[in-house]
Amino acid sequence: MSAFTGNIVLCGFMGCGKPSVGKRLAKEMDRPFVDLDQYIEKQQGMTVREIFNHRGEEGFRELEAQAVRDIAAQGGMVVACGGGTVLFERNVQAFREAGSVILLLDVPLPLLHARLKNDTRRPLLQVEDRDAVIDRLYRQRIGLYRRAADVRVKSTLPPWVMARRIAAMAEGWGETPPKMA
Repeated sequence: MSAFTGNIVLCGFMGCGKPSVGKRLAKEMDRPFVDLDQYIEKQQGMTVREIFNHRGEEGFRELEAQAVRDIAAQGGMVVACGGGTVLFERNVQAFREAGSVILLLDVPLPLLHARLKNDTRRPLLQVEDRDAVIDRLYRQRIGLYRRAADVRVKSTLPPWVMARRIAAMAEGWGETPPKMA
């Protein structure tokens, strides 16, 4: 059986550990790692927050869609998506058409609250009632994450443990990426 050569795309709610798990997974599998938000920041010469401030969310999502197409075409990487990336069907389709596996890091809501408690980076959380925003966004997004995902992984363990588990799982994928039933 040949090894899987497509991208492994990590998705999930903000705070689920996509970059932390992704960096370790890339090292474990000897693949390049790309954080989609950092890729966009480098391309634009601005932070995500600055892009939101200057171009709005819609402008950011257009840049994100282009970045997804660019990265999907390359293959062989571990990609950490932003929390909103796979909410848009065009992004899911671009990854799928390129043969990527979309893997959901599924973290329970109470743990997300704890992880995001003091976050100052994410534009959507810079509001007075952060907990209410997290709850509302989680309810809106979790079903979309689950629909987009080819593989779901309950993610409550340290990133290095998650990376080893995902790498072991990926060894059995062969050339054809797995699909959720």
